Parts: sequence; structure tokens; C-alpha cells
Amino acid sequence: MLFNEGVEGWRRGWRQYGGMPTREAVVAASDLTRGAAATTQIAPDGRLAYTVLGAPVGTDRVLSSVGDHLSGTDASDVHLIVDDIAPVLANRGAAAVEAFICRLRNQFPDSIGTVTIGCSIDAETDPEFASIFDLVDTVTGSEPIIGENIGKLRRDDPTTFGYVRRHWAEAQRGIEACNRNYPQSKQIHAMLSEPETTPRTLGATLSGLVTLDVLETWSETVGPTRYDLTAYRAKRLWEVGIYFARLASSRGLEHTEGE
Repeated sequence: MLFNEGVEGWRRGWRQYGGMPTREAVVAASDLTRGAAATTQIAPDGRLAYTVLGAPVGTDRVLSSVGDHLSGTDASDVHLIVDDIAPVLANRGAAAVEAFICRLRNQFPDSIGTVTIGCSIDAETDPEFASIFDLVDTVTGSEPIIGENIGKLRRDDPTTFGYVRRHWAEAQRGIEACNRNYPQSKQIHAMLSEPETTPRTLGATLSGLVTLDVLETWSETVGPTRYDLTAYRAKRLWEVGIYFARLASSRGLEHTEGE
């Protein structure tokens, strides 16, 4: 299901990564040049069927086209990829994306096996996007170096690793709500509504994020640690969150807690 690329561009991507699926159905809600009518075509070899939706494209039309392709399929054989969800997130917000994914799951419970979300993350991405991670099987978009750094943190400091894994999204909300340049962890914590963390556990999480180069500490101080939010790297924190989501979906995380 494509929201940011045409069918040909998508298929070139398959070839780049080593091969094509045996059978493929594509719903392109990104090509707005073909008028209002949806067109569906089947490749001569029968391995590809694709529907191109014209503008405007609403959720109902997208789901209807998906349903046409899923008719008569076995969920164990269907891997649904939604890429790139970023335009929908930017135009309609995280709540709309969450509602869309829920409708996919609820409307086709017997037809969809796994769901993978691709999202081009940047510094302006809505922090509420993290709520979608639990609704899908895989999220893609993080850089390989993030995995290497998280693996090192896990080996060197499993307690802090546990805090970051569990609380990265809450740390993100606190950082982005804080209007101070050099706050202590308790000042970031004070920006949170109904937090799961305490100032101490949030501080441990922030310490892990420093190790992962998401932010820095401010050296020109004595006493409690202060964090330099002028050096905050929002995109990198998203990559950390996406990596944790991918680990969880592949059952790659044993129970590791810092509390």
C-alpha cells in the first residue's frame, strides 16, 4: 500500500534489495495524476496486480481496494506493507494513522498476516506516532548504526538499556515539551502529564540517550546533571524508537528492566 511513491518506483526498490515477491498486489494512493477513477491492472505473468487510485483518496476507497486484492487469500500468506506513511502522518496526524491501521486490522482479521509500516522520520515527526508501534508487526526507517550502538549499550549497561527500551517515548515527550535549554531530569519530568517514570528513572533514560548520541550533557555546571537540549537530535531518537519496535516484533528482547 503506497502513500508516497508510484508503482514503478516501488518495484525498483524490490530489485535493489535482492528480488521480487512471488505474488504482489499494490494499491497506490500516491499517484494523483490519473483522475478520479481507480484503475486496476494485472501483469502478463500474473504475479503483479496493481490499483492506482486518483485524487481525492479517502480511507474508505483505500480499504475497498485493499479488500478487493485480499479476497480469497489466506492470512498466513499475506504480508502487508504500508509505505511511506509519513505524508498521511503529516497531513492528517497520528490519530488518523492509528485509526487507519486499526481499521485495517479489524476489517480484514482473517486476510492479513503481518503488517509492516515504513515511515520517513524527521525532526518534525509527531511524537504521538509512537502509539502506532504496538499496532503493527514491524516498523522500518532506522539506520544500521543505531542497532550497533543499542547493542553496545545492552552489553555494557543492561540496566540503562532497560530504561531506554521502556521509556524512550516518554523521554521524547518530556524533551519536546521542555522550554529550557539546560534542564535537569526533574525539570523535564515536570513537563509530563501522568508519567510512568519518576525523575530518577527518567534521568536514567536520558543518560542512556546521551550514550546513544541523542542529546548531550551540559558541562558548565556543578551538582545534578543538566542536559543540553540545544544539541537534541530528534530524528536520531525516532530511529532509536523504531529500532526497539523492530526488536520487539522479532521477539529479540528478553525481559530487561532497570526498575
